[in-house]
Amino acid sequence: MKSLSKILTTCALFASAALPAAANDFAIKTNLLYDATASVNLGFEVGIAKQWTLDVNGDMNFWNINDKRWRHWFVQPEARYWFCHRSLGHFIAIQAHGGQYNLGNWGVDGFNFLGTDFRNLKDRRYQGWFAGAGIAYGYSWAFNEHWGMEAEIGIGWAYSRFDAYPCRVCGNKIIDNGVHNYVGPTKLALNLVYTF
Repeated sequence: MKSLSKILTTCALFASAALPAAANDFAIKTNLLYDATASVNLGFEVGIAKQWTLDVNGDMNFWNINDKRWRHWFVQPEARYWFCHRSLGHFIAIQAHGGQYNLGNWGVDGFNFLGTDFRNLKDRRYQGWFAGAGIAYGYSWAFNEHWGMEAEIGIGWAYSRFDAYPCRVCGNKIIDNGVHNYVGPTKLALNLVYTF
């Protein structure tokens, strides 16, 4: 929790430092897809040049759902280049991401995706951290002067270090300091946006 507090404080300080330079183009947002998974999330975006913005979003979930462990937090900053008007239309992004997780009792029979075997989540709990980078494409619509929507999809790489346990609540490790490299989708967003 201390590391999460430090990251969120750093992001807030960075946003407040950038705000005076672009006070007419600052937005807050929530990802409706993450909201649907009962994950608390919040993002902000600030203009940094004529066709560039900095977007930072974070997500956290610290509870169990129906005896399934789904605890995590992550932060995903990205630099966005807008093809036409900043904060409207098409954009591409370069992103970084990092966080921690504690997942278990979620296995899906026969589900192996891009080298990641999700069947192991059924009988094991994984606890660790990840960091990586990627690229993304998105599109933003304006409903009126303040409200809008944006859709974004990203692909990239994530490096993870983890410990594995044989059940959701037990403490005997079966894998100590394991490593996993993931390549594939790293972001799927349908954001509700409010611009100041």
